[in-house]
Amino acid sequence: MSAAGSQMRLTPTRIRAMKGGTPIVCLTAYTTPIARLLDEHCDLLLVGDSLGMVLYGMESTVAVTLDMMIAHGKAVMRGVAKSCVVVDMPFGSYQESKELAYRNAVRILQETGCDAVKLEGGGEMAETIVFLTARGIPVLGHIGLMPQQVHTAGGYRSVGHSDEEVAKIRLDAEAVGNSGAFAVVIEGTVETFAREMTAVIPVPTIGIGASAACDGQILVSDDMLGLFNDFTPRFVKRYDELGKRAGEAAAAYAGDVRCRAFPTEEYTFKRRS
Repeated sequence: MSAAGSQMRLTPTRIRAMKGGTPIVCLTAYTTPIARLLDEHCDLLLVGDSLGMVLYGMESTVAVTLDMMIAHGKAVMRGVAKSCVVVDMPFGSYQESKELAYRNAVRILQETGCDAVKLEGGGEMAETIVFLTARGIPVLGHIGLMPQQVHTAGGYRSVGHSDEEVAKIRLDAEAVGNSGAFAVVIEGTVETFAREMTAVIPVPTIGIGASAACDGQILVSDDMLGLFNDFTPRFVKRYDELGKRAGEAAAAYAGDVRCRAFPTEEYTFKRRS
């Protein structure tokens, strides 16, 4: 339970049990106020390493640190009462060995109070996922387009367009889906493959650019709300343009200040008699 409420939050076990049922609603959250706004409507909130780009202006997620993820994980946990909270393991915090992954995952869970960690990788990470889950650490997998591998992948591009790619991702999906992960994010993958893997693997698939065939969906909240305007991936539907509206509000404020229309008497303190 979080400080935001006394009700029981959704657990990784309950998320796993949603396989084949009502689609799982997921969004990213990085701060307490946003977590409070999203919590009522979501089943799962991901403290994603995408924060490096949308909050810190980084060019990719590669430079995000473990300390950054823990700080934002703590912030999100202060704002949730219902959702299952998962914190991304950043680049370099788990790839070296399963023992290193365990130590860093334990630190994330202990210091944030979150419910699970997420790590990227297919067959090469299956042994690590087995190792973590056998020791009490719930894991959300991530296959397909993997942002932490942007440098070796040659950029952000959808996958599954060749027989070789499909064969590789199929092996990844089966390896991660049978490794003990409670769910698997499938990112930037052609619809036919996402549909096939959702039918095959025993745990929920959570799509991001992988079609409505998945057991759930996730988007970066700043993309969905129109707060991050550096670029908009093809798979993102903007449900609002909060960035534009914030700019308009700032312009109105600036105009009022410059012509001394703000603050008026309504917003000014008077000496008590």
